[in-house]
Order: sequence, then C-alpha cells, then structure tokens
Amino acid sequence: MLDWAWAHEALLAWLFALSVLMFVGSLIAIPWLVVRIPADYFARRQHLLADRLQPLHPVWRWLLLSLKNVFGAALVLAGVAMLVLPGQGILTILMGLMVLDFPGKFTLERKLAERPAVLGTLNWIRAKAHRPPLELPEGKGLGIRD
Repeated sequence: MLDWAWAHEALLAWLFALSVLMFVGSLIAIPWLVVRIPADYFARRQHLLADRLQPLHPVWRWLLLSLKNVFGAALVLAGVAMLVLPGQGILTILMGLMVLDFPGKFTLERKLAERPAVLGTLNWIRAKAHRPPLELPEGKGLGIRD
C-alpha cells in the first residue's frame, strides 16, 4: 500500500488539493446559497424556472438551463465526495439537487429538507444571516439549531 502511495504521489497531491478546495468552497458557497432560498420554497407546489426563462430566445434559454444543470451536477458530485472527504456533504447534495432539473426533484428535495438535522442546520445558517426559517408544508415541524 505504501509503495502504491509513493508511486502515485502526484495523484495524491492533486486529490489532497481538490479536497481542501472543495472544503473551503463549501464553507463559502453553501451558506451563500442557503440564505438565498425563499422561505416558502418547500411549502410551494411548483418551481418553474423554465416559465421565467420563456421570454428568452430558445438558444439562450437552452444555454442557461444547461449551465444551471451542469452547476447542479457538479454540486451533487462534490457533495457525494464530501461524504468521505472534509466538507458539508448532505447540504452540498441538497443545494445541487435544488439547482438541477429532473422529474421527482421537488419530492426528493423536500424529503431531504424534512430531516430534522438538515432542516435545523439550514435554519441555523439562515438565522445567522437574519433570514426567516424555511417553511414546510402543514404538518411538518421546523427545526432550528442553537
């Protein structure tokens, strides 16, 4: 095992640098994204960015939606990596899912956000930024972490 590590020293250095970059990036980007979530995001039924982009030329609309999905996929992949590397894995995955467009996305987002630990962390970050807590559909509790 040690021989393999010495043989792939450059690869391990790049992986270490990527890990540090993802950790620092998540510490900056995730809170920035969390405070920009509308408080009623999980209580609403629909989130149709495509409707807001409808007035744009089809090429621009396709380009913006494609860039948004590439960014979301990168966040999801970074979040999965952060499950074993330093960083905020679950929150990064949730933010990536919120950016992506795919069938069943909203149900998956809501299921993740309804987890007490996740919702508590999201609302704690929002409270630090003086934003209202996230609202869930009726019958679901709101968590705030102190």
